[in-house]
Amino acid sequence: MTTTASRPTLRFEDPESQALYGAIYAAALENLLGTNTVAFGDIHARSGLMDPAVGMVRAGGGYEQPWTRDATINSWNATSLLAPALAANTLWAVVEKDAVGKLRVQQDSQQWDQVVWTVGAWHHYLVTGDRDFLRSAYDVVTNTLVLREQAAVFGPDPRYGLFTGPSFFNDGVSGFPAPTADGGESRGSESTSYPDVVSAMYLSTNALYHAAYTRAADMADTLGRPAGGYRAKAAAIKQSINQHFWNPRTGSYNYEITADGTPGAYQEGAGLAFTLLFGIADGAQASALISNAQRMTWGMPDTYPHWDRYSSAEPGRHNAIVWPLVQGLWAKALAKHGDLKGYATETGLLAALVRDSGGFWEVYHGNTGAVEGGYQGATDVLKRRWDSEPDQTWSATAFIDMMHTGLFGMTFDDHGLTFAPTLPPSWGSVTLTGLRYRDATLTVTLRGTGKAIRSFTVDAIPRTEYGVPASLHGAHTIEITLAP
Repeated sequence: MTTTASRPTLRFEDPESQALYGAIYAAALENLLGTNTVAFGDIHARSGLMDPAVGMVRAGGGYEQPWTRDATINSWNATSLLAPALAANTLWAVVEKDAVGKLRVQQDSQQWDQVVWTVGAWHHYLVTGDRDFLRSAYDVVTNTLVLREQAAVFGPDPRYGLFTGPSFFNDGVSGFPAPTADGGESRGSESTSYPDVVSAMYLSTNALYHAAYTRAADMADTLGRPAGGYRAKAAAIKQSINQHFWNPRTGSYNYEITADGTPGAYQEGAGLAFTLLFGIADGAQASALISNAQRMTWGMPDTYPHWDRYSSAEPGRHNAIVWPLVQGLWAKALAKHGDLKGYATETGLLAALVRDSGGFWEVYHGNTGAVEGGYQGATDVLKRRWDSEPDQTWSATAFIDMMHTGLFGMTFDDHGLTFAPTLPPSWGSVTLTGLRYRDATLTVTLRGTGKAIRSFTVDAIPRTEYGVPASLHGAHTIEITLAP
C-alpha cells in the first residue's frame, strides 16, 4: 500500500477538452493536495490513531476544521486513492474516544449525519486494503451506530422505522421549507435549533443510515466479526424509505416527512443521488427519478423549489442554489446508471463554473452561475446573506470524482479495481497517467465514445474482465475502446 500522494496527469487529445477538463482536474489536485492539506493540532488527535508525519485535509478556505461530512466526502471522492495516509489521518481527525476509551465519531452539534463516516471508511479500505485501518474503523462504526440508535434526538421514529434529524449537510435553517421561528433571532441559523426540523425525517439522512448499516455488515464479514443484525436493519430502512418517501405522483422521492406524518413533495439533490448510489431505488424508480429530476440552469440544486421566503433574487443558502458537492454526487449517480448525457451536462456545468469564477467556490447561484453564498433565516424578516467561501475542498474533489468515478468508471472492491467508463461524444480520447493504485502505477487511455466496452487491454494483452487485481505491482498500461 502506498502512503505517498499521487498527482496523476489527465490529458485529452481534443484541445478544448484539455483546456477545460484537463486544466480544472490539475487545479483540483492542487486544491486538495496543496492548498487544503494542512498540519493538524491536538484538537484533531483525539483518536490516538493519527500519523504525526502526515497532515490532514481541511474543509477549505474559511474552514480550518475537517467536519465529519467533509472528511468523509473528500476521502470518498479522491483522497483515499490519491493519498491514502492523508485520507486515513483526515478520517481519524473526526474520531474521538469516550470516557472509557471507546472510539466513536466526534459528538459535536451536528450529529444527525455522522454515520456518513462509515461510507468513507469502508471505501478507504476497499481502495487501500488496509486491514489495520478497517479493524479500528469497525470499532468506530459499531460504537457510533449504538449511540445514534439510542439517542433521544436524531434517533429512529418507531412509527416509520426512519431516523429523525436534519438532512445530510444542511446544517442551516435555509434547507428546510417552513421551520417554526419561535423566539425569533435567538434560534439563529442552525437547523438543530428548530424542533420541527429535528423531529422530521429526511431522505438523504435515512439513505445514509441504509448505507452505514450495509457497510457495517460488510466490515463485519471481512473481519469475521458478529454482524449485529446490520443487514436486516439495512433492508428494513430501505423498505421504509421506499414505503414512506417514494411519491408515485411525481415519480421521485419526497424530501421530508414531518413529525405528524405530512409528506413534503420537494426535491433534495443529495438525497436523490444517494438513492441511486446506495441501491435504494430499483431500476424503474431510478429511471423515473432521473427523468423527473428538476435542475437549475447551472446544475442540480441542493433542495428545490424556492421556499416561500426565498427567490431567485435572494436564494436560500441550502435551497434552490448549486453546491458543487451535490453536483458531484449527482454526476456520479448518473454515470453509474448509464445516463451519459446527464453526466456530461452536470460535469460540464461544474467545469464552467470553476473556470468562470476562477476557483472552487462553496456555492453558486443556480440561475446565473455567479458566486453566491445565499441567504439564511427561518423567516423572510430574519434572513441575511452569507458568503460563499473560496477554495472549498469538496468542490474540488467533486470534480476529481467526476473524472475518476464518472469518466473512467472506477470502482473498488476486495479483489481489485474495475472500469466502466462514460465518455461523452464531444470530449475525445483521454489518458490518465501516473495513477497509483496500491502497489501499481497505471496509465489508462479511453478511446471512442459511449459506455459499451469494445476492447480492454492491459499491457497490450486483451482482457475479458475489465479491471486489474489488487495484487498488481509495478507500471502497467490499460487501453479501453468504447462504443455508443
